[in-house]
Amino acid sequence: MNIIISNSSDKPIYEQITVQIKTMIMGGQLKEGDPLPSMRTLAKELRISVITTKRAYEDLEKDGFIATIVGKGSFVKKADTRLVREEKLKQIEELLKSAVSTAQQSGIEREELEEIISMIYEGEV
Repeated sequence: MNIIISNSSDKPIYEQITVQIKTMIMGGQLKEGDPLPSMRTLAKELRISVITTKRAYEDLEKDGFIATIVGKGSFVKKADTRLVREEKLKQIEELLKSAVSTAQQSGIEREELEEIISMIYEGEV
């Protein structure tokens, strides 16, 4: 599993791991039933604390992306289309927040930004 940790990121390490694993699941690189590395193995590979990987796995399980079976490990759960859709909406929201912030800093009005979004959505840009 190829997870990249950025020490310069404003996101905590456990969150970086969680986001990257979710992205792998939603993108199809990890499929239903695929095993994840053990918490210890992942911690060793990333040179981080086991507590950090434990937090990431707990969040993934709480969000419905993985299931952990005591003594066997953690596995990718069947994709729940509602969860996938919600994750995609969260990603879009973050991107749009950034776009709106940039537009506001540049003096671009809401109507112009909405027009740009409409053009992109229609494939005109």
